[in-house]
Amino acid sequence: MNTLPLSHHMQLARTFTPALRWDSVTPIEEHRAVCEAALRELLGMDTFTLCEPLFEITTEDTLHGHRHIHFTLQTEEGYYTHADLLLPAEQTEPLPLCVCLQGHSKGSHISLGIAKYPGDEASIAGGDRDFCLRAVDEGFAALAIEQRGFGLCGGTEHGPSCERPAMTALMLGRTLIAERIWDVMRVLDAMETHFSDLVTLKGSVLMGNSGGGTATYYTACLEHRFDGFMPSCALCTYRDSIIDIHHCTCNYIPRIARYFDMGDLAVLIAPKKLVVVCGEQDDIFPLFGVREVYGVMESLYEGAGASENCALVIGKGGHRFYADDAWPVMKAMLSRKD
Repeated sequence: MNTLPLSHHMQLARTFTPALRWDSVTPIEEHRAVCEAALRELLGMDTFTLCEPLFEITTEDTLHGHRHIHFTLQTEEGYYTHADLLLPAEQTEPLPLCVCLQGHSKGSHISLGIAKYPGDEASIAGGDRDFCLRAVDEGFAALAIEQRGFGLCGGTEHGPSCERPAMTALMLGRTLIAERIWDVMRVLDAMETHFSDLVTLKGSVLMGNSGGGTATYYTACLEHRFDGFMPSCALCTYRDSIIDIHHCTCNYIPRIARYFDMGDLAVLIAPKKLVVVCGEQDDIFPLFGVREVYGVMESLYEGAGASENCALVIGKGGHRFYADDAWPVMKAMLSRKD
């Protein structure tokens, strides 16, 4: 007699065939339109409205030898996000933009290579988490966005605080993931409006690890101004990761498993460049689940006639980013003319 709810949920998860899995017959464009409408409804994207994008540069200085601009932006009426733009000191022309989304940490300062709180140095050094510094080294203008529930947008010096905003968002008919997607979209608007002399979206990339990889992937489904996406340590079957293993509440989207597994959503990204990064020893996004979901993604990219624009990079370690493995693959894709 099974009296354990989670065990029962796993049994149910094993029986699910997502209702919107591609049948390999329906034209990809037709299937994409149906899937996008369904995902928008599940996320609660209809609860967002454009507001006056109040923008303010609060700091201009030098960071790690690079030009650093910190700004705030109103993304919803009464809500502001923080962002940091990092540029080479000797920049002479607009550079492609790389937007960096930090995972569950003490804030986006980690992406900038800033050790602000005890333990930050180890977090940065132990997982290539200084995303912005590496992006500048790779020839990009780098932008760190503070995700809701992290750092200056609701976190603490002890770490992120996602549970209450995630659950209260659900009561309002939306999700915390959708709020993070919305912020990326609105900050991208601000980049086009205020920094067009410094950045270009041609050859642009959105990337992130763990919770930042999750936000990267779902944003990739709905925001198509980027040319490439690099989610890390975030893609796996729902069954083998966020259903079977404890995760932060910000990962959960009501009813989504009835319609999609993570791989099925790649129909909304293809033919854009997509580099999926994972760790062979990741204990919360296990490799066997990553491989299964990537197989679905491969079939969708093949159906879209863009097999060469999808790649899986497996780092020899655990739950972290793998810059030396991932960046060459992404840059090779971006350099290729489709």
